[in-house]
Formats: sequence, C-alpha cells, structure tokens
Amino acid sequence: MQLVAVGINHTTAPVSLREKVAFPADQLGQAVASARSWYARSLSKAYSDEAAILSTCNRTELYAASDVPGGIDEALDLTAHFLADYHKLSYPELRPYLYALPQDNAVRHAFRVASGLDSMVLGEPQILGQMKDAVRQAEAAGGLGTYLHQMFQRTFAVAKEVRSTTEIGAHSVSMAAAAVRLSQRIFDKLSEQHVLFIGAGEMIELCATHFAAQNPKSLTIANRTQERGEALAHRLNGRAIRLAELPDQLAQYDVVISSTASSLPIIGLGMVERAIKTRRHKPMFMVDLAVPRDIEEEIGRLNDAYLYTVDDLGTFVQTGVENRQAAVAQAEAIIETRVQSFMHWVDSRSVVPLIQDLHETSEAMRMAELDRARKLLAKGEDVDAVLEALSKGLTAKFLHGPQQALHHAQGDERARLASLLPQLFRTKR
Repeated sequence: MQLVAVGINHTTAPVSLREKVAFPADQLGQAVASARSWYARSLSKAYSDEAAILSTCNRTELYAASDVPGGIDEALDLTAHFLADYHKLSYPELRPYLYALPQDNAVRHAFRVASGLDSMVLGEPQILGQMKDAVRQAEAAGGLGTYLHQMFQRTFAVAKEVRSTTEIGAHSVSMAAAAVRLSQRIFDKLSEQHVLFIGAGEMIELCATHFAAQNPKSLTIANRTQERGEALAHRLNGRAIRLAELPDQLAQYDVVISSTASSLPIIGLGMVERAIKTRRHKPMFMVDLAVPRDIEEEIGRLNDAYLYTVDDLGTFVQTGVENRQAAVAQAEAIIETRVQSFMHWVDSRSVVPLIQDLHETSEAMRMAELDRARKLLAKGEDVDAVLEALSKGLTAKFLHGPQQALHHAQGDERARLASLLPQLFRTKR
C-alpha cells in the first residue's frame, strides 16, 4: 500500500496559482469521489482507493492510499495528474509547484501541518480545525479506508500532544492580528475608522473580533446570507448589509477585510476606483484573505488603495519566529517518534493478507482431518487410535510445506530458512 501526499502551499506557489487549484468547501466531497474514480480508471481497478483533500487559503493537498502496481512513483504521478486534470490546468504548468511526498514523508507532513509547523503562521491553531473538517467530508464521501482513517486519527492525536506539551503556539501572531497591525500603519487610530468585513465565516469572525477590540467608529458585516451576517454583527455590536449593497456603500469604509468562498472576485477595479473618487482620495486599507481571491489584484496599483493578500500577511507574521525555535525542535522530535510508530503499524498491515491466508489454509487442513476422524469414529474405530491419527495427520500437513521448502532450497536460501524455521516453530537447536 502506497501512502502519498501531493499538493501546493504558500512556500511553493503564489496565491495566483493556489487559487486555481483550490477546492470550494462545499465541493470537497465531490472532489474526493472524483479522485477515487480517477485512481480506479487509471489503474483499471474494480474498486477505488482512499483519498482525502485539504484545501485552505494557504494550501491544497490530496492525501491518498493506493495499491499501485508501479510503486510509489506511479502513485505520485497519478495524484499530481488528477489535480491538473480536475482544475483543467496543463500538467507542465502545475508540476513545478507541486510537492509529492511518499510513505513516511507523507505521514510526517500531515503531522506537521496539523501541529502548526508547516503553517504561514507558526503554531496557528486554525489549520487543525480545517483538517478535521476535510477528514469529515472525506469520510462522508467514502474516501477513508483503513490506512487514511488511522493516519488522520494519529495526526489529530499528535497535534494535541504537540500543542499541550510544547510552546509552539505561544506568542504566535495570527493573520487577524497582523491585519490590525498593518492597518495601524495607514491609520494612526482605528477608533476613528469605519471597518467593513465581507463574509461571515471563521476567518472573518476572528478578524472582526480583533478589530472590534480597537473600538472602530463603526463595524459592518456584508454577507451573501444576511441572517448569518446579522448574527455576527449582533455579537460585535455592529450592523449588517447585503452583499448587493456593496457597490453603493464601499466608499464609506476605510478598512475592508474580505474572506468568502466565492470562486470569482467580489470587488473589482472599477468599484474601488469609484469609491476612492467619492472618498476624495482618502486612503483605503484592504485585506484579501480569500483563495481564490475576492479582490482584483489590479486594485493594489491604485495610489490610494493599500491592498494586502494572504501571502503579504504571511511575510509580516514571520517576525519573532526565531523565538520559538526551541519549541519547534521539541515538536519535531515528538512528530518523528510518532511517524516511526505509525510506519511500524503500516508495515504490520502488509502481512495481514499472509496471515489471513495461513488461517484459511490451516482451517482447511483442520476440517479435512476432522472430517476424516469423524468418519472413522462413525465406523466404530477405537477413539484413542482415531485421535492419534488425527494429531499425526495435522502435524504432517503443517510440516509438509516447510520441509519441502527446506529440501528444495540451496545455498544462502537454505541457510536463511534453517535459521528462520526454528523461530517460527519455536524449536530448540
């Protein structure tokens, strides 16, 4: 069984490419089903393999467990081609940005991601929740089998251990906190600014909470579903508007933070140009935390619009990382131990078919001898004699295979069998 992880993240690809391979949250289950079908078709199988997809603003990763005849190279190649095919990208265009991790490297990567070691913000906890959501959707789509189910359960246990026994999350600067700090470079006092949040998901709620702590002059939530926007606005003592009102009201806001699941930009260049003209060129601070992006990148070229993407914030939050290197080393040591433990489990799983075959063969032998003994007893044969014959018959059948193998083996193979058989049968030499 080949375990693989194939994907792109904030260290290997720019946001302009990451948004092309991102999977919308409501399509993850469908994508998992497509991945499994891809394996089945590609390998001419009657069954599909295990698959799970993690897609966030910083990464898109496909985890798979597949019994591929061509080995790990073919498994990695199949997975990479699936990502390109699903998103209608040319494979040569996508391949240079992909990382392809086999076996223990795939497991180690999953452990590090869940523990916050591979995040744009070192130690950030949000990725763990996102991974759990991805696993739930994969399970609902039938993508989890023996291997991925066990891997992700251990992944979550490792993340819990790392976060509870190390200081990996201490003093981390979240994306939300980074957005506040960057806005303070444009505006001296947030208490005098009007702040707009587009979306009402977890990231927006986190950002809104940070900005609300600065007591802005007003705080507004614009969301496609107004009821959800109103619920969040109520918790933050703000107000809610419909997304359709955005073009007419954008000029009122000094700070705009957006993070939605839209596949197309919500705020275009023309909309912002009109807003800045209405504002008489008063600066507008904008943060786009969405992948795919909500705000057209051309807006960043306007003189009075200060646009930051999720990658820009990632660079900003790296400050102070060196202070957590001791915790990183401790976390890496924990992860390495748990990776070795999991791979030992994987190796043990490889002999399960052999053990099952041994059980089936020995059971057939047992039933044959038992049937023979019953027939002898039915004829009135002596019980002790029948039991004696039964025991000798079973012993002869069990020893026949090893004896034949030893008899026909030569040279090094015979020496290897000679040293192995006493261990299998616990004989004294």
